[in-house]
Amino acid sequence: MNDIFTWAGPIALLAVLVVLILGLWNMMRGGSASRSQTLMRWRVGLQFLALVIIMTGLYFASR
Repeated sequence: MNDIFTWAGPIALLAVLVVLILGLWNMMRGGSASRSQTLMRWRVGLQFLALVIIMTGLYFASR
């Protein structure tokens, strides 16, 4: 079970980083404000998912 969280945590963090970079890049180049807002909302959701995965992994690792 720990093997799942060993890989899922870094993948979730990488997904957050990718969406963050895409959102910032879109804002820097003067892209659509709506697209930037959508990407930042996705980032918040992915951060929540990453936090849940990491905390669940820590819970199972401590058992």
